[in-house]
Amino acid sequence: MRILHLHSSFSAGGKELRAVRLMNAFGPGIGHDVVSAQPGALGAAVVLDPVLDVGFPEHFPSLQGRPMPARLWRIAQAMQGYDLVLTYNWGAMDAVLAHRLYAGLLQLPPLVHHEDGFNEDEANGLKTSRNLFRRVALVGAAALVVPSRRLEAIALKAWRQPATRLRFIPNGIDCGAFIDKPRPDVLPGATKQDGDRWVGTMAGLRPVKDLPRLVRAFAGLPDPWKLVILGEGPERGAIAAEAERLGIGHRVHLPGFVPDPSRAVGLFDVFALSSKSEQFPISVVEAMAAGLPVAAPTVGDVADMIAAENAPFIVPTWGKDGDGAEVGGDPLATALLQLADAPALRARVGAANRAKAQSDYDEAAMIAAYRAVYGQAMGVEALV
Repeated sequence: MRILHLHSSFSAGGKELRAVRLMNAFGPGIGHDVVSAQPGALGAAVVLDPVLDVGFPEHFPSLQGRPMPARLWRIAQAMQGYDLVLTYNWGAMDAVLAHRLYAGLLQLPPLVHHEDGFNEDEANGLKTSRNLFRRVALVGAAALVVPSRRLEAIALKAWRQPATRLRFIPNGIDCGAFIDKPRPDVLPGATKQDGDRWVGTMAGLRPVKDLPRLVRAFAGLPDPWKLVILGEGPERGAIAAEAERLGIGHRVHLPGFVPDPSRAVGLFDVFALSSKSEQFPISVVEAMAAGLPVAAPTVGDVADMIAAENAPFIVPTWGKDGDGAEVGGDPLATALLQLADAPALRARVGAANRAKAQSDYDEAAMIAAYRAVYGQAMGVEALV
């Protein structure tokens, strides 16, 4: 059996790392070919189990471009010979349309589409043209998988998807891997010294994550607090520049991407999120499993994900004036200060988050659900 994965990007972000965990769980009996709409964006590959048969076709037709018939035909032809096609996010939507148009003629394998959220261009509102495109293209999909209730509602209303096509599967992780505290020197260039306290986050360093805002929100915390941002991406320079502008460059660390979050997240004392748009961020579940309190804006399902004890630190979206400038104090900064000043509160909230992660976000349940969806698309009970 061989599965074709068509990604908007295969950089080391949440949806990509989930896809890798599923590929690793399915084992060496299934082969995979992975295509990224962004050429060269293959950072998640470092987490693949080396025993797997995984290819990265160099001559697959580009997933980017105008959706003209000849181009869509070439994409559809390239899907031949597989047992299942998996597409991910808007960046692979042309392939979904190609499959819908030519599946019968070319006898293409079944297709399952995944939607995990939106980039900067839709962070503040959905594009009508893309809603219409999805309505047309997804008609031929065997299933549409979403990890958040907000996305489920969008799929039903804005994309007009029938409930029979939708599959809601919350993201899950191996919670047990996050119980033990990591070594303090596990991160390059960011050893945690005795007495240090860390606000930390994990994210692709992209504009939609709004990490310069996190730098500004952190700036008011006193020594011995440090800000540690795990990830890579094009915003790295802007984040470092903002820290230098505020005179806290020596307290802000960017160690890069960490392939195994369980070996680092436990070093944080507070987990922070500053994204303009999220759905069901795996990083929040990982922080919860590590027993951390979470400070974050009310994006996606975050307010429903965390334990009730953590609710006061999920803050409203920051208000803006008529010119788009932020007004008033940043509520994220307030939440960070409240948690920084209260170690007993951090411990209590973190313990409640860990209990909720263990009860609600089990990786085994997620893997079983995906096995069932993929298997049913292929006409069997489950993918084995």
